Amino acid sequence: MATQAVVSPVLYLPKGSTSSDPPDYENEQIFQRNRLPTRAYWIPETSILLNGEWDFHYASDPLHAPLPKVNDDATPNTSSRSSWATYDLSPEEMVDEIVYEWTKIAVPGHWQLERSRKFGRPQYTNVIYPFPVCPPHVPTDNPTGTYRRQFSITKAWAKDSQIRLRFEGVDSAYHVWVNGHFVGYHQGSRNPAEFDITSTVQSEGQNELFVRVYQWCDGSYIEDQDQWWLSGIFRDVYILAFPGKSRIDDYTVRTNFDQDMQNAVLELSIDLFTLEPIQIDITLCDPSGGDLVLVSHKQGIPPTSTANMKIAIKEPKKWTAETPYLYELLISISDQSSPDEKIQTIQAKVGFRQVEIKNGQLVVNGERIVLQGVNRHDHHPSFGRAVPLSFIHQDLLLMKQHNINAIRCSHYPPNPKMLELCDELGFWVVDEADLECHGFYDAVARPLDIPEEMDYEKRKKLTFSQAAEYTSNNPKWRQQYLDRMESVVQRDKNHPSVIIWSLGNEAFYGCNHKSMYDYVKKADHTRPVHYEGDAKAETTDMYSYMYPSTEKLVELSKTEGVTDGKYSKPIILCEYGHAMGNGPGNLQGYQDFFKKCLRVQGGFIWEWANHGLHRFQGRRSFLGYGGDFGDFPNDGTFVMDGLCFSNHTPTPGLTEYKKVIAPIKISRQGNERTTGNVVELRIENHYDFIDLNHVTATFKIEALAQSIIILRAGVIELPSIPTGTSQIVKVSLDNIRQVENAEVWLTVGLRLKHATNWADAGHEIAWSQHQLNVSKALGSIMKPLASSSELQLKATRTQWTINNDLFEIIFDRSTGGITSWRSVHQKLLLSDNTTYKTAISPGFWRAPTDNDRPHNNPYWKNFGVDTMTTQVRSLSISRTASGEIEIQSHTFLSPPILDWGIEAYITYRIDPNQTLQINAKLTPTGKKPDHLPRIGLDVRVTPNLSTTSYLGLGPGESYPDKQASQKISVYRSPAKDLFTYYEVPQESGNRMQARYVRLLHEQTSTGLQAVRNHGTFSWALNRYTSQNLETAKHPVPFELREDAVSTLRLDVAVAGVGTGACGPDVLPQHRVKCEEVEFGFELRGVSEVSA
Repeated sequence: MATQAVVSPVLYLPKGSTSSDPPDYENEQIFQRNRLPTRAYWIPETSILLNGEWDFHYASDPLHAPLPKVNDDATPNTSSRSSWATYDLSPEEMVDEIVYEWTKIAVPGHWQLERSRKFGRPQYTNVIYPFPVCPPHVPTDNPTGTYRRQFSITKAWAKDSQIRLRFEGVDSAYHVWVNGHFVGYHQGSRNPAEFDITSTVQSEGQNELFVRVYQWCDGSYIEDQDQWWLSGIFRDVYILAFPGKSRIDDYTVRTNFDQDMQNAVLELSIDLFTLEPIQIDITLCDPSGGDLVLVSHKQGIPPTSTANMKIAIKEPKKWTAETPYLYELLISISDQSSPDEKIQTIQAKVGFRQVEIKNGQLVVNGERIVLQGVNRHDHHPSFGRAVPLSFIHQDLLLMKQHNINAIRCSHYPPNPKMLELCDELGFWVVDEADLECHGFYDAVARPLDIPEEMDYEKRKKLTFSQAAEYTSNNPKWRQQYLDRMESVVQRDKNHPSVIIWSLGNEAFYGCNHKSMYDYVKKADHTRPVHYEGDAKAETTDMYSYMYPSTEKLVELSKTEGVTDGKYSKPIILCEYGHAMGNGPGNLQGYQDFFKKCLRVQGGFIWEWANHGLHRFQGRRSFLGYGGDFGDFPNDGTFVMDGLCFSNHTPTPGLTEYKKVIAPIKISRQGNERTTGNVVELRIENHYDFIDLNHVTATFKIEALAQSIIILRAGVIELPSIPTGTSQIVKVSLDNIRQVENAEVWLTVGLRLKHATNWADAGHEIAWSQHQLNVSKALGSIMKPLASSSELQLKATRTQWTINNDLFEIIFDRSTGGITSWRSVHQKLLLSDNTTYKTAISPGFWRAPTDNDRPHNNPYWKNFGVDTMTTQVRSLSISRTASGEIEIQSHTFLSPPILDWGIEAYITYRIDPNQTLQINAKLTPTGKKPDHLPRIGLDVRVTPNLSTTSYLGLGPGESYPDKQASQKISVYRSPAKDLFTYYEVPQESGNRMQARYVRLLHEQTSTGLQAVRNHGTFSWALNRYTSQNLETAKHPVPFELREDAVSTLRLDVAVAGVGTGACGPDVLPQHRVKCEEVEFGFELRGVSEVSA
């Protein structure tokens, strides 16, 4: 702790200010003071990284925050309006005797995430503002974090160096002092700021850096970007030394090809500070040739501010996301009198590529591309937006390994080092201005009482033009909008990975966007411009949409910007496939359309990762979302909508996305193309630029029954398959051993031939499966436990008991269902009297997914699908001629209040070998719903059956619109691993196309087996009730509680998952119609030991 007596900030206003001037952080006209022009990102060797431990003070508002000892008269207006009433007091009266308590804080970081102390709290909103809407004003309670640290200048630096202070990112606004001298001010949280501190820094001894950071500023109104509100210095801080007399302040690299896309011109524009003639040396090296020098260009430059040069390059290797080839560029300056003594050298990497809108399509190097992308926020579960570079790198590797080729930086420029990695690994990047003001929508819509259920286009017409008037269509904000566009363009202009500039996100549309577009076209004509808010593409180079259905996309592609059947601008989906919880569904449908319609060039899934933050409860923690930190208002779970969990490991949605966007497709040709014992496969190359020489093709032929028998495996020789073409390859079936009663499957995989900078050799890029026979896999069904003992029947007024030396089944005559099944080894089925009264019952309900909650779940609950009751209409029991016992049950399943139900006619047939055959006919009646969550059986089994074995799709979950990524095989898994622990509990773990499933005791290997009488089925097994899954806010051990029984679902129909949380709902073909259905299942007591 340290103490400090300071002069009150109210005495210190900017020169010319009066007591009526607003503070900088409440003045839309002041978004920077003394900041140097934004330049291309590079950090010279003469630099000091100031990351680490800083002194820190937290205050509830600026008035209570400390100030440095002031050494000049140019201190900015940092005070709040409430202090101005004392402006005329004498200096003696204004001496502040507050004792300030200082602590330590990590930089980069956010003060709300400091575990050791309570410095505010994280707050999540998606759309709404967390403060009153009255721009440019901000709350009086404006938490202020003051940072302080010492630094010294490296003695090896030249005495005449220009010393700069650089911040890569500070949220949301800040004033800076060095040694008590005011240095400057900046707002624009995700944009860099650089200040010249040469005149304030001491070359000998220690210097004090003092930074006051404000949680809210007028810029907060245009930083409403569907993420946590977090404050502080969250990116790197540097002290930089530039040459003092002659230096390069900035440089711009552009590459242009000739009409044949063969030879190129390297264009350089170099911003100089020089008072004397200098020499510029340009060297371009090819690293693959042992740093072979391609170009060595020397040019004398008179005293000037800019040097422009064009250098011809013969047949350079082209940069693409598939071939991210980079050259080494050296730019050096020296005195003309001493050309060998370099004053300054900049090392950069150059990728030769050219981006155009040509014939209505987005093309790179003359070729149409398809964006298979994701939206990416800065996020780390412990550090918020202060993301370590190693974590970013791992994210990008995971993207490449999942066939992702594009990133939209949502909704602000990323850590600049991320773009260096994108250049090296190969991504198409949409680089977006730090701009979103979505919250103005609610400020307009709520007073108009506009329901969210209203058609989106209607809501836009009623609200968007009014919402734009706050800032986007307000000329007072023009310069601040332009500043944010200039910052991203000038910082990131030299990255080949950046192919599109974006004017921001969900900021409506107004005159300030038009000014931004004009600026971009003047500053950089080599890249197209994107902005979804410009619905008619007046000042953008492409049409962009969010979450249209595939049907709507068909309409848009044929009508928007189309005249006489022709169009001049492409379409991309800047957001689609909302990946919230168990989803997204129908990704394959979008991919099919992207291939069919050349105008639509892909898009970006929303979004890459959940944004959960660690919420600690003692020594334990869970991943929290809106409201978990006592934050109000908040938008709850909407921050958990990624393809990755909050620790950035893949969800099932990412696995699905990898499969459907795989750049290589394999399909089996029909029988008419099969000659003899040969399978013909078509290999299609969907890369945009490269052939398939980098992959190897392997195959295996397997017999699937109780286990996997590999019948043949080998390598498929691939012919040359250039991009956009396909070839037929053949797999011989000669001498394949016949396996009785087994399904035979051919699986083909395409893997990397050699290691890359993003994956090891053997990494699988694409695969396909093909069934080679039509066996029903009867051999996969274990034989029942044999018994020579006939069945005994004991009847009482309330129940029937059927048993022999192997098992006992009890049937409840009051409920019309089985309540217990006990084998000689163990209990198999049991009822849960607190929830169910039977061990087997027709099942229609499931816990909702996130995508069900807005529409389907309320619909289903409105029809009482979750509250079905049973009325027994008739029961009969008989013994068949073959010694089986047959029970026929007629029940009526219906919810309270309503006039609809399901007539359930079920036959239970029990044989002496511990086999239970269930045949059901379900007939809906009355004012019934159109669709249901599922149709099947709920079977309540003992939790001791904790090992599963099954033949079907796996190893992960699958649903009708989310199953492309799963393979048919024989799987064995602990029951606990079947459930997907989404960070918001919900329905999960369904598995489709099952031929059989077995639940076995881990020690005895005995248990229960289920098969469907005809065809395949879906199944799921978990220990959590649907009620618990629906009401729990977080996974175990906090709110999910294991039930006394495990519920096995055996379904003949299950609903898809869709993207209804934000986007299209489940498609009609993936719904479960509420109509008559007949099905049968066979349950058996089995033993692997005796099989």
